[in-house]
Amino acid sequence: MSGSPTHPSRTTTLVRGVTEAFAEAVGGTPTVIELAPLLGELGAGPFRTQLGANVQAALETVEAADIVVVGSPAYRATYTGLFKLFFDHVGQYSLVDKPIVLTATGGSERHALLVEHQMRPLFGFFQSLTLPLGIYGSERDFENYEITSDDLKERIQVSISRTLPLIRSHIDPQTEAVPTTFTRPDAF
Repeated sequence: MSGSPTHPSRTTTLVRGVTEAFAEAVGGTPTVIELAPLLGELGAGPFRTQLGANVQAALETVEAADIVVVGSPAYRATYTGLFKLFFDHVGQYSLVDKPIVLTATGGSERHALLVEHQMRPLFGFFQSLTLPLGIYGSERDFENYEITSDDLKERIQVSISRTLPLIRSHIDPQTEAVPTTFTRPDAF
């Protein structure tokens, strides 16, 4: 789900790339929702029942997904108002324990903390399972709305490889679970 208010957008490019990579890794079907075309319908009223059919379908798609990849460009040190408006209409308990992949884009690396300081708390409210590695891309990682940076491509692959066992165990609980033990240092 791309929270960019523009089309084309680097955020949508990143969301699409990450969504397709995760879908390929788990054998799923990728669906990308762009909020830019839904802006008018999202502002139709304060209640979900007042929103248009396209927004209703987008909300239902996100709520029914096995894995949700979300992305927003950095706007004034946070996600876009369009991104927030969409999630204001998502059912409060619809994303409980759902794996969420956090992505964001911005003009420079200075905005990278948007993922940790703004997006992760929002999905904490939903009690979602936000995956440990957020993916951030700056302007220099794209050219003509395509990912051109090997560093960004590698970050996407690292995120997938490190979280795939967790995602697989969530999608198919019959798979072998990821070990959950760790050794705490005695240096406290």
